[in-house]
Amino acid sequence: MNLRNHKNFADRIASKAFQRTILTSMLFVAFAVSAAATFANAAELPEAPSSAFREAMPAVSVSAPAPASFPKMVEVKPVDKKFVALAIISTGSTFADSYTTLFARQNWMAGKAGVCNAEVSSAYLYGTHPTVGRTYAVASVKSAGSIFASYYLRKHHNRFWSMPLIANSVASLGGVTQNMMACN
Repeated sequence: MNLRNHKNFADRIASKAFQRTILTSMLFVAFAVSAAATFANAAELPEAPSSAFREAMPAVSVSAPAPASFPKMVEVKPVDKKFVALAIISTGSTFADSYTTLFARQNWMAGKAGVCNAEVSSAYLYGTHPTVGRTYAVASVKSAGSIFASYYLRKHHNRFWSMPLIANSVASLGGVTQNMMACN
């Protein structure tokens, strides 16, 4: 006794999506075969080295290759003027963001309505009503993290070493702008 209440796959008519999938697969295979066929028209294979007569081969002189000249890599110090300048800008913008974030707490403590009196955009970092200690602790960790990441990338000769500092600066200056517009 057959207790199934659905038809076999072979018995049902294939849906349009199924037909489209099969058609796409067949076109892909046809394209792959035609592309591979153009590469298959190679020249004849060369003769094996064992089949050639050694007497008929011309003498080959082996000489030492000329030494390759490599460009001198100038060792760059990880901490230079550019690194320090970017670190100062990044840290300054991060602490400015934390300072302006405290405007929301001041508005909340003063009982002001109609202005921002709670942290909304980064409440997961600062909390809804951020304290001074937490705000500056977050700024310190953000600054130290971006400086460490940039130092690590610079030490390992990555050309994008400045990206952590620049990204931290851009994000922090965006926060400063938002806090000044909404909370001041």
